[in-house]
Amino acid sequence: MKIHRGIKIATGSIIVVFLILFTILVVHIVTAKPAQYDNQTLQISRIDFKEPIDSIKAKEIHRNMKSIAGVKNPKFFPEKNVLVYYHDIKIANSEKVFNELMGKGNYKAERLVIPVNIASKQVCPVMDESSFKYKFSRGIKKIFN
Repeated sequence: MKIHRGIKIATGSIIVVFLILFTILVVHIVTAKPAQYDNQTLQISRIDFKEPIDSIKAKEIHRNMKSIAGVKNPKFFPEKNVLVYYHDIKIANSEKVFNELMGKGNYKAERLVIPVNIASKQVCPVMDESSFKYKFSRGIKKIFN
């Protein structure tokens, strides 16, 4: 059976493109360095509101959060009724920030507390350690390190 020349060229091209992309992926995994942050004491926290928050109340919450010592960059998401903020753990922990915010306004809210088993993981809590992507990346790192 005779294979057309065009099919051979297409198959060869697909294989070459796959090999180039695979090589780029491996080089990226080997050369990627973890992000280094100057502010090692910065932590992200979240407060979930149990009531609908309008724009006026959201501005009030934002103003109250900015007045709390150690809080940086509070961001309110009105569609989810969630407040996310960074805080310096040397100045204030998330419980202290939450209590101060509740003292400044009458809000129905609760602080998001991550379970201990997730907080103690050494990788991103979203990443599945049994997934192919995680095992492949770890394998490449072990080969070249």
